[in-house]
Amino acid sequence: MKKKIVFLTGAGISAESGVKTFRDHGGLWEGHDVKEVATLDGWRKNKELVLKFYNQRRKQLEEVKPNKAHRMIAMLEKKYDVVVVTQNVDDLHERGGSSKIIHLHGELKKACSSRNKELTVPYKADGIQLGDKHEDGSQLRPYIVWFGEDVPLLMEAAKEVSTADILVIVGTSLQVYPAASLSLYAKAECELYYIDPAPAEDPSLEYFKVIPKVATEGMEDFFEEIEFLGDSDPLQTICDLMEEAKKYGLESEVAFYALKAMKEDPTLEPEQAFLIGYQEWVK
Repeated sequence: MKKKIVFLTGAGISAESGVKTFRDHGGLWEGHDVKEVATLDGWRKNKELVLKFYNQRRKQLEEVKPNKAHRMIAMLEKKYDVVVVTQNVDDLHERGGSSKIIHLHGELKKACSSRNKELTVPYKADGIQLGDKHEDGSQLRPYIVWFGEDVPLLMEAAKEVSTADILVIVGTSLQVYPAASLSLYAKAECELYYIDPAPAEDPSLEYFKVIPKVATEGMEDFFEEIEFLGDSDPLQTICDLMEEAKKYGLESEVAFYALKAMKEDPTLEPEQAFLIGYQEWVK
């Protein structure tokens, strides 16, 4: 039976892909007061502004790509049962290859009924416009959990955390509740890791292995911590990594870097060379 790793990810992991963090130090989001664009009150006061704001956020997704941290998390599915619980509303984990994802705060690529948020539809290519209706007759709104709203998937996420063998928090300040309380559901024997360049000063982190680095660098350290690939069959690992690269049509590039590494250091085992090749590729 595979060990289970649950990742709790926040804005920091997407920031390295070029996604701007939720709020800057002035309390603004893309120049807007969050009360105007991320609350029910703001929606009631100016639906057109809110729709325009989220249409722009969704459009920005076309300009960014998953980074190495997203892909490394997905890569772990070869050996572990991996669940991603994310506070992010982008689709970078999906595009990075992860298959089990819980979006706590909603998804930019979905819209929903103003009457019932469980009634979702795919976001249209040209966005949501004022007057666009759900089948129930209500105005479509962004499928986003705004401040003051319940987090419908919180208990589902808590259940995943409670059954984890390893919990990894990546790129979140642990300041947004109730998501910040999820680590409290981890079982006593669960291994705990926290990856963030500016770790929060939280007493609960006393029990975590803290890796004070950005997500892409911190994930490399995490791979070393759990000795990923260390006890696996070299030939099978190479085959698995080739399959991973094949998803992107880049298996030849990975093999090229691996062979280059072996040429530079003939003492390398095939597995070591291929891991170097994979790391070069994901850069």
